[in-house]
Amino acid sequence: MLVRDAMSTVVLTIGPDHTLRQAAALMSARRVGAALVLDPDAGGIGILTERDILNSVGLGQDPDTERTHAHTTNNVVFATTTWTLEQAAQAMAHGGFRHLVVLDRGEPAGIVSVRDIIRCWAPARQHVSA
Repeated sequence: MLVRDAMSTVVLTIGPDHTLRQAAALMSARRVGAALVLDPDAGGIGILTERDILNSVGLGQDPDTERTHAHTTNNVVFATTTWTLEQAAQAMAHGGFRHLVVLDRGEPAGIVSVRDIIRCWAPARQHVSA
């Protein structure tokens, strides 16, 4: 199975000056665990995840004043739509993260998460063990 078969094409895009509270509200409303951060000054696409917000709040930082740019991962690992789910899972395990930005022809096409991969693999694994 390929990344394009598992990825979510509902991609939340936010700016670097959103507060963490604004980002969390948008992520919650769309029921996603990550948002793309488009920052032309930082040179491209970054990602903000629920873990980034949780870490900030855990440090006692104010989500109403903290800006996404301070918590965005900018050295993003990108997948392509033609990667296998095994390749995506290996990249996530190797990098210690749970979301991959998926590019198609150099443009963001979606996000694939560990949950997406499990959702695809779980039914296939059930048939094998039955």
